Amino acid sequence: MDEDRLARIALTWLFEPGTRAVFRLVRQFGAVGALRRLLTGEVSDHRLRATVESRLAAGDPWQVALAAAEQTGRLGARVVTPTDPEWPARLRSLDRLTLPSAGRRVDQETAPPLCFWVRGAWSLGEALQRSVAVVGSRAATPYGLHVATEIAFGLAERGWTVVSGGAFGIDAAAHRGALNAGGLTIAILACGVDRPYPMGNTALFDRISDAGLLVSEWPPGAEPLRPRFLIRNRVIAAATAGTLVVEAAARSGATQTLRRALAMKRPSMVVPGPVTSAMSVGAHELLREYPEARLVTGVPHVLEEVGRIGADLAPPVRGPDRPQDALDDESALILESVPRRGPLGPDVLAARTGLDLRTALRKLSLLEQLALVVRRDDGYLLAPAATRSSRAPAGPRGAPA
Repeated sequence: MDEDRLARIALTWLFEPGTRAVFRLVRQFGAVGALRRLLTGEVSDHRLRATVESRLAAGDPWQVALAAAEQTGRLGARVVTPTDPEWPARLRSLDRLTLPSAGRRVDQETAPPLCFWVRGAWSLGEALQRSVAVVGSRAATPYGLHVATEIAFGLAERGWTVVSGGAFGIDAAAHRGALNAGGLTIAILACGVDRPYPMGNTALFDRISDAGLLVSEWPPGAEPLRPRFLIRNRVIAAATAGTLVVEAAARSGATQTLRRALAMKRPSMVVPGPVTSAMSVGAHELLREYPEARLVTGVPHVLEEVGRIGADLAPPVRGPDRPQDALDDESALILESVPRRGPLGPDVLAARTGLDLRTALRKLSLLEQLALVVRRDDGYLLAPAATRSSRAPAGPRGAPA
């Protein structure tokens, strides 16, 4: 493994990913130069110096990097850096990411990654080119699991990569939906690619590494510490063409992922849920707080947001076509006046509708040709099919209103 990769591994071991001061040093001096300056104390930032001093007590960064490189090889994984052809171009957006009211460190330290550990045969950049993040609550409801699975399945069927975080709930449903469609899915982890977390998803991670990609900013063996999930979320938002929140409670990490997508002006989508569900409170607040967040209800809406302009429009929502939909106003008026039982003559129908008799006869003939009315010796009745189609709005469970 070349010196630049080893230096990036060492820097990732010394500092949590996303640290802006480290990223600026790497951009100015290169990864090797930045590491050497940090190890010799040639930096003005006292926080960086203090962190290095503390971490050196646990080992030599170069030796740690060599051990991580060997472990990476044994796993059949690889280290991907910004100089590699498969590096995702969208991650450059993180260099300019600023979050409003960023009081917490995790909201301030949002720099681009220095490197990734990747397990799986696909090119990372290619896999992310047409990708959508599908995220949400771990404690998902059956409704949320159903929606996440259906949308992920539909996206994968259409050649889109489904990206999520590998957690229980919505994340796992999204991964499984994509895999069941025979599509590509990527799990972006908050721990080493050799440490399935949660353990209950071990079989799922095995499927993903075989058919998709496991990706992490942390070296093999790294633990899934709580802050790392929040650090990881910026990558999910930045690497994909858009982010979809299916279900999110008031304090869900999924809302933070969407806020990062919004700050980068990426398509940001939310599936509405029942107003009585605690698992949709966070999702609904996103819709209220951000006018640019779009409400979506299925794959066509998602593709309209992330797809090609003018080529992936969702079809207009409408009910099933009925023969009477194409009627002119006079024919529709006559049809509304024809009784279900007890036939009426043309003269009575003309009087009811205010039409002259000749026009009423002409419209009744048209309605008879369309099989909407039937003629009897003593007048006209609604045809059985027209009788079954409700002329009034349906009430609960299809009952007449």
